Amino acid sequence: MVLDSVSDFGLEIRRATHDDYAAVADFTGDIWPDRGGDYIPRVYHEWLEDEPGQGKKTFLAEVDGEPAGIVQGVMLTDDEAWFQSLRVAADYRRRGVSRRLNEATFEWARERGATVGRVMIFSWNAASFGAARTSGFEPLTEFRFAHPDPDPDAAADLEAAVDDAYRVSSDPTAAWRYWTHSDAREHLDGLAMAPEESWAVRELTRADLEADETAVFAVEGPDGLAGMAYRSRTYEREVDDSSDDETGTESETETETWAEYGVGAWESVDAARALFAAIARDAADLGADETRVLIPETPRHVTDVPYAGADISEEPDFVLGIDLTGE
Repeated sequence: MVLDSVSDFGLEIRRATHDDYAAVADFTGDIWPDRGGDYIPRVYHEWLEDEPGQGKKTFLAEVDGEPAGIVQGVMLTDDEAWFQSLRVAADYRRRGVSRRLNEATFEWARERGATVGRVMIFSWNAASFGAARTSGFEPLTEFRFAHPDPDPDAAADLEAAVDDAYRVSSDPTAAWRYWTHSDAREHLDGLAMAPEESWAVRELTRADLEADETAVFAVEGPDGLAGMAYRSRTYEREVDDSSDDETGTESETETETWAEYGVGAWESVDAARALFAAIARDAADLGADETRVLIPETPRHVTDVPYAGADISEEPDFVLGIDLTGE
């Protein structure tokens, strides 16, 4: 018999546990093989919440004792929920499993005071766009990452090149003033990287720019404020270093330090150069190996990045949101 929807079989939603690792790894292990595979099997135990009631919950869809899907909900602020890592096993796709998982996270988030929920989807993941829109999500914005190389001499080299036309300060008031009037803020719907959770965005607040653990960059040009950015967090990322020798393939796991900057905004390519130079020096001071700076996915911002001398990610990411104030 062909099962058309969840009404045709007994589907249950429960909290995922560490004991579910093998089953989850089994149905997520063959996802996106052409893009390096799914990350969930690699991070499952670390990614799973330790205890109930911590502002995070991972939901598992189960059919007759067999895991059919998974998703995680996270409360980023008092009223902003984040939903991530929705996966459905191949045998249960297109049967409403993702909709039921989404409904469970919506209810959980509403009970905790969330008024809005958001998801991030890679631009190439058309299937997830369809599932998200079916569950009520609407498109909000798209962004990309710039990757200036850590360089302790970048700012000094820039100052010599531009003849002091652009200066970068650590003034959070100036940075916030530029952000509130920028086209970047309008395009990004006010969103920036969330320091509380990897691969999540939420509304940027002035308090984020005044946090003790951050670094703030306000660019001033010949005609006034011209750009801003801030460091949202640093993190360690494991990378595989595989090499072939006479005995076969050897694989070692190494760790890279990444400096993440929650958003970058600027009005001209010269302002972008100044901003990236300050970020490059800050990342070098931290001993970071790599950086990523969230930027708006607009023709100007995307083309400014390589023009300013920084690397840029190959593809954008999309953010969709849903109003949770209704039933």
